[in-house]
Parts: sequence; structure tokens; C-alpha cells
Amino acid sequence: MKLALIVAMDQNRGIGKDNDLLWHLPADMKFFKETTTGHVVVMGRKNFESIPERFRPLPNRENVVLTRNEDYQAEGCLVFHSLEAAIAHYQETDKTVFIIGGGQIYQEALANFQMDEMYITEVAANIEADTFFPAFDENQYQIGIVQENEKDEKNPYSFVIKKYSK
Repeated sequence: MKLALIVAMDQNRGIGKDNDLLWHLPADMKFFKETTTGHVVVMGRKNFESIPERFRPLPNRENVVLTRNEDYQAEGCLVFHSLEAAIAHYQETDKTVFIIGGGQIYQEALANFQMDEMYITEVAANIEADTFFPAFDENQYQIGIVQENEKDEKNPYSFVIKKYSK
């Protein structure tokens, strides 16, 4: 199993507000879809419920929802009650297990697990947020640029996607 993380954040590490994304960046969404398709995506319940219903579960991926609610069910998804249990379930898979948020899940993942790789979209903006991506030791990773996008008629902000590898 390869353990990975994928996130988009602004210049203040903001990733969301009121359980929603801070922006609509189709080029970054395309990258997210292409990168995670065929793999496992692990997300918190609030993150899952913030995905528009017509896109849930995310197609062509194994969707995992984390919740403390023992009775919670999500159609087309596996439900686990801890990040540890979800990761343990996929120990023998040849797929990449992507942590896709939200804030609490990112924090727990970075604090308790070693990421093999991370894809971090750095958005050239400062937007009011109430959820943030935690700081981490960048010196533990080799960093490369995967994609650079200038703002255009469809993408209101410029952004750079970086890959952090062990």
C-alpha cells in the first residue's frame, strides 16, 4: 500500500470555510480526479457530505468515510470509525490510499502516519477560511512541481501543484 495525501490550500494554509471549498478551480479538480481515479479516497464524514450528492460517492474510486457515529452508513462507501482502522484495512492493497480531508483528518494523518507522497496545490490567494492544512516538516520530502496554472476565464486563481515524495 502507498499512503498519500492530496489537498489544495491558499497562502495561509486555508482549505475550507463553512464545510465548503474556498474556490472553484476546474484545472485542479481535473488533476484531483486523474490522480485519485482507480485508487482509495479516505475522507471525514463532513467532507463526504459536502460533496454534491450527484458526485457521491466519487466515481471510479473506493470511497472511505470516517465517522465516530457507529450507525452511520453511506451508500457505495466503506465506513470506518478510525483512520487507523481504515489504513489497516488496506495494508495489502496495491492501490494508493489517498487522504482527502477535511482538516481534522489531515491533522490526524500527518501526526500519526508517514505519508509516502503528498500532492499539495498552492493557490495564489488569501481567502477567509475556518479550516486549515496543518504545518509539517517539508525537509522530510523531495519536492517537485507537477503542474503550474495561471488564472484564466475558468480558474479565478493561479496555482502550483507540488508533489512531496519520500
